[in-house]
Amino acid sequence: MNTILEKAALIRLVIFDVDGVLTDGSLYIGEDGQEYNAFYARDGLGMKMLQSTGIIIGIITGRNSPVVTHRMQALGIKHVFQGQIDKLPAYKILCKQLQLDSQQIAYVGDDVNDIPVMSQVGLAIACADAHLTVVKQAHWQTQNAGGRGAAREVCDLIMQAQNTI
Repeated sequence: MNTILEKAALIRLVIFDVDGVLTDGSLYIGEDGQEYNAFYARDGLGMKMLQSTGIIIGIITGRNSPVVTHRMQALGIKHVFQGQIDKLPAYKILCKQLQLDSQQIAYVGDDVNDIPVMSQVGLAIACADAHLTVVKQAHWQTQNAGGRGAAREVCDLIMQAQNTI
């Protein structure tokens, strides 16, 4: 665990995927085509707590969703990239905008489209229920599933490593 805590102590930016990380991956679509997602309140509180310590949070997701826009605005997250089938260009934009190197960045993912970014960062994290290929790429795996406390676990880990919890 010391190695993970050492990596977490360097983090200045945490990037989260959405479907399967901040949600359980379920998509609820009403008869009118309206999309609904469920976000876990404790994950949101953890993200707000982490931001209050000066850590920046970013979102890179493959889909476009007004629900995600609304939730991220409510959490005060400014760096939101939606519709990113290939997530690497958005990652590179964030690195350049924020002038951070890879060792200062953590990425939390759950599926194979997250691997290109996970292979670049200083701390690659897989949710408990992530695809096996993603787990193999990760430096650390949460005990909680996506949309059920995984994001809070990540926030707590970083705050613990940086003595801000």
